[in-house]
Amino acid sequence: MKAAFLIPLLLALWPVPAPADGVAGDFDYYVLALSWQPGWCRATGDEQGARECDKGSGLDFTVHGLWPQYERGWPEYCDTPERDPSRREVQAMGDLMAPGLALYQWRKHGRCSGLSAAEYLSTLRQAAESVEIPRPFDGLPRDITLPPTVVENAFIEANPDLSPSAVTVTCKAEALQEIRICLTRDLTPRDCAPDVRRDCSRARVLMEGVR
Repeated sequence: MKAAFLIPLLLALWPVPAPADGVAGDFDYYVLALSWQPGWCRATGDEQGARECDKGSGLDFTVHGLWPQYERGWPEYCDTPERDPSRREVQAMGDLMAPGLALYQWRKHGRCSGLSAAEYLSTLRQAAESVEIPRPFDGLPRDITLPPTVVENAFIEANPDLSPSAVTVTCKAEALQEIRICLTRDLTPRDCAPDVRRDCSRARVLMEGVR
């Protein structure tokens, strides 16, 4: 997983919405979401002029987030006495995800983990680094189309502890969007609950080449 470039920290300036239902620390498992960066650029980043979408950025899978989940549904924006991470702490996540995104993910999801901001970001890093990105997708040099099951099977082959029910492939329109991997609270792979286990239904998806 290659280093992510900075994007404008506009997300850091967004107000925190009022806490939704959910108690910090009361959840069942995590979902680790990994975005296919060229697909995100095509759908969103190019229009925003995001620097990480520039030619030569070399990004493949980047971290979207680590989300506390219930067996059905999930909490968001939980009330917690823990402070937001410092600018230095979110900047330190730049090799995995954009710092502005790291702050946003803490506010939306990390506040529900029951952890401090530093502990949540450390747990996110540990989760991300526990997943091996399949070699064929590392620096993918050209656009390809393939069945979503091929992407899923590549992750299972690269990570033998994963079962088919622990990995979900999502798409947006015709393009690959994310890989979502379900983990226990101690970051051991586990099966996803039914509301997460909804794979892309397309016969084939587009994976744009790495820029």
